Amino acid sequence: MGSCHWKPAGYARPRRRYQPPPNKTPPAKPHAPLLPTPPALRSDSPERSQPQPAFLASSPRIARPMLTMLSISIVIPVYNEAPVLPLLFAGLAGTLAELEQAHGPVELVLVNDGSADASWDLIRTQCQRDARYVGVNLSRNFGHQRALAAGLESARGEVVISMDADLQDPPAVLPQLVAKYCEGYDVVYATRLTRGKESWGKRITANIFYRVIEKVSGVTVHKDTGDFRLMSRRALVELSRMREVHRFLRGMVPWIGFPQTQVFYDRGDRQAGETHYPLPKMLALAFDGIASMSTAPLRLAYLLCLLLFSVFIGYIMWVLFDHFVYGSELVQGWTSLMSAITIFGTIELLMFGIFGEYLGRTYEQVKQRPLYIIADVERSATSPTPTRSEPS
Repeated sequence: MGSCHWKPAGYARPRRRYQPPPNKTPPAKPHAPLLPTPPALRSDSPERSQPQPAFLASSPRIARPMLTMLSISIVIPVYNEAPVLPLLFAGLAGTLAELEQAHGPVELVLVNDGSADASWDLIRTQCQRDARYVGVNLSRNFGHQRALAAGLESARGEVVISMDADLQDPPAVLPQLVAKYCEGYDVVYATRLTRGKESWGKRITANIFYRVIEKVSGVTVHKDTGDFRLMSRRALVELSRMREVHRFLRGMVPWIGFPQTQVFYDRGDRQAGETHYPLPKMLALAFDGIASMSTAPLRLAYLLCLLLFSVFIGYIMWVLFDHFVYGSELVQGWTSLMSAITIFGTIELLMFGIFGEYLGRTYEQVKQRPLYIIADVERSATSPTPTRSEPS
């Protein structure tokens, strides 16, 4: 019979802490070395100490100093540009050679937006002569912004540059855009210092438009930029997710964010042909930009209704006060009555037009029709396939 040890009531055996056996303590794992803070993020960096525009401070940029091999795509929408296309091919030759020597393969995507002249024939001929050219023929004219979207989504390069075919966007600026990309920027705008022989009226209206759309949309739409820009692959992927029917790329690209900057150049004159953006098209593009980037017109109509209602109430109170205090007659004159009817009727029709415009845009959006339809793609059999140098 074993011995019995008496324990008081509520007794609990004390718990002993675990101790490893002597000389068997596992060695401590060495800590991984901390990565140095990028210069753009350090408080003592010159770039950090200087004030930056809002569109540059959206996210930190990481420079790509070791990036030498880089696939580049250049997208050019074409609409009735047969007179200027031979000049475009000749003007791009030297810049393409420079880019290929410095970075690697280059492809040019020419999008024929339902041209009625010989533009598509010239594009096909150039694609057969030069394997770097790719021709995309749309089934009809879808408009400049949709044609540009077709080219951007057809491009295969890691870096995609969009420009116009009229040579007002000089090809010599392309290496500067790529250099800014190598510094760590995902979007690089080509900003005009001069606007060639554009009229003063066009310049004034352009300034007013950029100021208005920046105020109503809350997005920095860079003045004098146009559609001459560079985009990285990851920025282009995010842009492709935006399937608006009424597209305004000059506002959509700043909206996606990422590190953005700009280079400056002198805009030349059109080399041949005529402009395809007369005043009515420019006004339509301006309205598309405001309506697609903001609901300010709807809020403006609401505020206008409140203003007119306040004026109407004030007028009634003044008439009643004048009648009961001074004994004036309540006879309304024909002129004042017709003026009130005309003003209120015009304002109501204007507001109905604004509501109808937004309702029509909603109707077109929910139909989910494709932005464009590609009829043909012309590509040389020996066309090189650009390879991406870094993941998107």
